[in-house]
Amino acid sequence: MATPITARDRAKAERSDALLTAAATLFAERGFSGVSLEDIGAAVGVSGPAVYRHFAGKQALLGALLVGVSRDLVAGGTAVFEASSDDEDRIRCLIRFHVDFALGHADVIRVQDRDLAHLSDADRADVRRLQRAYIDLWMTALAALRSVPSDELRLRVQAGFGLINSTPHSTRSAARAQAATAAVLTDMAYAALTA
Repeated sequence: MATPITARDRAKAERSDALLTAAATLFAERGFSGVSLEDIGAAVGVSGPAVYRHFAGKQALLGALLVGVSRDLVAGGTAVFEASSDDEDRIRCLIRFHVDFALGHADVIRVQDRDLAHLSDADRADVRRLQRAYIDLWMTALAALRSVPSDELRLRVQAGFGLINSTPHSTRSAARAQAATAAVLTDMAYAALTA
């Protein structure tokens, strides 16, 4: 029998989520080295030392952020993959899933691009393993539409990610909230993947 979730458990989870969100924003703005635990705690209304109730330190917080997002991408991508019975629909749904992620998590993409080197070895290995699983999922979906060598499938998938993940660097936050931006990115990514 599962232990019931208490109000205290919910509050702790909400505070951890708030700390991760604040860390993503601050790391994206200033870089990992330019942010202290005190800055992150202050952003959610707690002291720096209170952050230690949730994370072992700043590096652990970065690890939780990037490993967590990588797990979410694999889980979400797998759900999209399995929900689609048509090959064409599957790749289009995966593209929409990733576009929605990129537009909604621009700070995390900036942090991943710049601060991956600050992860612990174990967290970096986890992120890389999860990234490979996510790429493999896309390669499997694309292979059903394009009969090309696996090296080319990988190139197409990674180029598609590059196009989609460039949005934090090439658009303003107001543009990322517009449906037209998502539509353009979706069409461009589909064209690039299937060209």
